[in-house]
Formats: sequence, C-alpha cells, structure tokens
Amino acid sequence: MKTPWKLTRYLPLAARFLREGRLPELLRALGDKRTPQGQRFAALKDDLQLLRALSLAWFKGEYRQISRQALLMVVAALLYFITPLDAIPDWLVGVGFVDDLAVLAWVMRTWQGELEAFKAWRARQAPEKLALIEHLPAEPLHS
Repeated sequence: MKTPWKLTRYLPLAARFLREGRLPELLRALGDKRTPQGQRFAALKDDLQLLRALSLAWFKGEYRQISRQALLMVVAALLYFITPLDAIPDWLVGVGFVDDLAVLAWVMRTWQGELEAFKAWRARQAPEKLALIEHLPAEPLHS
C-alpha cells in the first residue's frame, strides 16, 4: 500500500529525530497535545498510547525488534499528529483531526504485524518494568 503523500513529507524529519536522539522531545510534545474528546476518538488515544510506548521502548533500547522502516513511519506519524498546520489544520473544529486519524489509521493498518509483535512483547513484561520503560522524565534523556 502506498504511503500517504502527507506522511511522506515527514519522513526526513522523522529520520533526523531518530538520528539526533530527539525522540523524547517528540514524545513530550505528544503528551502536551490536546486530543479530541468523545467515544469517536477513543481508538485514536489508544493508538497514540501504543505508538508512544513503542517509541519509548525503542529509544531506551528495550525493544529493537521493529524494522527501521516501520519505526520511521511511526515517528513520522507522531510528528504529523503533533503538527497543528498539516493538511487540515487542527484548529478547524470538527474536521481538524480527520487527516491525523487517516494517517494514524494507515500506519496502524500497514504495520499491524510489527505493532502486534510489540503488543505481545509488552504483555510479557512485568508491570514494574513496563512502568520504568514507559516513563518519560520531564528533563531530557541521554542515550
């Protein structure tokens, strides 16, 4: 399946975030972004939480069983999501998150196998260990 053009534009930035170790910066911005409320957006929040957990586990070196291309797409999708002025600006009430949902849905569908493998790995972790892995301190992490 072809990568959405709007997501393709974020791939170089995603590569730079990974190369420069700036993933925690992105994840902090993700935590600061307001997401729409309501049942309609519950799946969006779950998907974002999964992608955030995957990104943190990868950054901390705990989970590296994801392909480079899948990780790049995940990071690009998160960057797309936090950018307020994407294809449809987020401040447009009622429609501003439609393109964000489409991009996230594409990533979730296209990389379903890799994401399911991460979910299985995550389910095998002790709750205490998972809490440490998924904790993002307020100050920058050093890898």
